[in-house]
Formats: sequence, C-alpha cells, structure tokens
Amino acid sequence: QVQLVESGGGLVQAGGSLRLSCAASGSVSRAISMAWYRQAPEKQRELVATDSNTGGINYADSVKGRFTISRHNAENTVYLQMDSLKPEDTAVYYCNGNFNWRTYWGQGTQVTVSS
Repeated sequence: QVQLVESGGGLVQAGGSLRLSCAASGSVSRAISMAWYRQAPEKQRELVATDSNTGGINYADSVKGRFTISRHNAENTVYLQMDSLKPEDTAVYYCNGNFNWRTYWGQGTQVTVSS
C-alpha cells in the first residue's frame, strides 16, 4: 500500500508564490508518474501538471509559465512550485502517483489566493 502526503498549502496574496510537496511512503517502488491535480468549489478535478517516465512533463495551459513540477525520484517525492498566483488558482490541490500501474491519491492541501 502506498500513502501520499501533501504539504505546503496555505493563504497567499495574488502575485505571490507557494511550493507544494508530496511524499510517498509504504511499499513503494519508483513511481511511473507523479502529478498534481486541483479541484475548485463546484468544479471538476483538473490536471495541473504531470511528470511521467514515458511522457515527460506537461502542464495545463492555465498554469504554463507560472508553475513548475519537479520530482526527486530516489525519494518518490514530487514538488509543485507555484509563482505569480492568481485568485483563480484557489483550490484543493491533490497529489497523484502511479506505482506499479496502480493510482494513488493524497488527501489534498488547500491553496487560497486572495485578490
């Protein structure tokens, strides 16, 4: 079983920065991919960024140029550096990991951007 634990969320003013972290623990091998999703109130969960062994790094158009995903493979940790934050980035951010072709989710961390 794999557990994903996020940290780093919080309240920030528009234009500010936050860095999210997600660490995998349990019976883990090297992740096939790790990603960040987000879900705003009354909206569907959407992909923010992904780092895959097969597909490389990809971003949602809405965050390109502002967010950066990175992985520390030896520690099965993924980060999301968020710069130039906007109020519309407000959401619960979820870590997602694919280990041995099974998908796991973290519990989510709240990011709130004030205008």
